[in-house]
Amino acid sequence: MMQGFDFNQVVDRHGSWCTQWDFVADRFGVADLLPFTISDMDFATAPCIIEALQQRLTHGVFGYSRWQHDDFLSAIQHWMRSRFATDVAAESLVYGPSVIYMVAQLLRHWTQPDDEVLIHTPAYDAFYNTINSNQRRVLEQPLQRHGSEWLCDMPQLEGLLARPRCKVMLLCSPHNPTGKVWREDELRQMAALCEKYGVKVISDEIHMDMVLSDARHTPWSQVAQSDWALFTSASKSFNIPALTGAWGIIPDERDRQAWFHALKQQDGLSSPAVMALAATIAAYRDGAPWLDALRTQLRGNMQHIAGRMNTAFPQLNWQPPAATYLAWIDLNPLGIDEQVLQQRLIHQHKVAIMPGSTYGAASRGYLRLNAGCPRSKLDDGLDRLIAALKSF
Repeated sequence: MMQGFDFNQVVDRHGSWCTQWDFVADRFGVADLLPFTISDMDFATAPCIIEALQQRLTHGVFGYSRWQHDDFLSAIQHWMRSRFATDVAAESLVYGPSVIYMVAQLLRHWTQPDDEVLIHTPAYDAFYNTINSNQRRVLEQPLQRHGSEWLCDMPQLEGLLARPRCKVMLLCSPHNPTGKVWREDELRQMAALCEKYGVKVISDEIHMDMVLSDARHTPWSQVAQSDWALFTSASKSFNIPALTGAWGIIPDERDRQAWFHALKQQDGLSSPAVMALAATIAAYRDGAPWLDALRTQLRGNMQHIAGRMNTAFPQLNWQPPAATYLAWIDLNPLGIDEQVLQQRLIHQHKVAIMPGSTYGAASRGYLRLNAGCPRSKLDDGLDRLIAALKSF
C-alpha cells in the first residue's frame, strides 16, 4: 500500500475484452498465455478518475460533446505547469482519438509519398507501420548503447537530416522501448539540426509522466525552434487507453487549421468521447498523488527484475530504464536464438513477452517485458522466463 493506493491487488482482466489478456493469441498464436505485452497496465486507474466517470455516468445523457472549453484546456495547462514548469497557450492545443492517429494525420499534412521520416531505433512498432502504410519511407538512426545509456550520434543524425527527402523527425520522448530520457542538451542539439535542414518535428511524449529515475523530462516545446508538434495523452500514465483520447500542441496557426480541417471535414471526427474528457480532467487536476505512488511501485518492479535476472544470469548486468514501465532486456550475452526462445516461452512456459525484433531487426535478442503489474504476476512471469532461459 502506498498513500492508500494498493498496487499489488490483482484485478482479473479475463473476459473484459482487453487486448493484453483476452486477445494474446492475435500476436502470439496461442491463447491463455501469461501476458507482458502491449503497453497498458494491470492496475485499476486512479480513484479520482473512477469517481469522475461515475459522476458523469449518473448524469445519464451521452450526447455530442466538445473539448474546447476551459475545464479541459485549463486542466492540461495546470498539468504542464505543475509537472514540467511549461506554459501552454490554450489556442495552440489540439485533440484527437489517439497519439498515433495524430502522428499519422500530421505526417500526411507535412510530407508527400516517398518522403523520409527519421526515427531513432529500436522504435515502437506502430511508428514503422504508420510511416510505411502512409507510403512514406522510414529513415532509421540507431541509438548507440554505452553500458546502460543510449546515446544519439549527432554527426550521424546531421547526415540523415541533410538528406533532401528527409522531411520530418518523429521523436519518441521518453523513448520506447529503451526507456531513454532525452537530456535537454541533446534535445537542443537536435532542434538546431532540424532547424538547419528544414526538418519538421513531431514529438510523441505519451510516456512523459513515466520517468522513474532522477532524470527530468523536457517537453519538446521548451527547446523547439520552428515547425513542430507535440502529441501526448493521459492514457499511459493513468492506464485509461480504452477510453481513447489524446491531445497535443501545434503552435503554427495554419498547421493547426489544416489539422482541424483534416480531422473534422476529411475524417468526420468532431465529437470526443465524453468519458475521456472527464477522465483526463480528473487525472490532471487530482491524479498527481496516485501517479507518484504508481511510479514508486514501477521503480520497485524494475529493481526487482534487475535483482532476479542478474542473480540468475550475472553476465546480463541489466539496469532498470530511466523511464517507462517497459523492461528492455538484452539477452544477447546468453547467446540464445530469439526464435527458439519465443517458442519455448509460448509453448512450454505459457508466457507472452515481446521479442526485440518487433522494434527493428537490430534488436533481435532483446525482450520488452511490461512491468506494469502487481508483484505477484511479475514474479510468476520472471519464474517462467528464467526457467526458459535456463533450459538452454
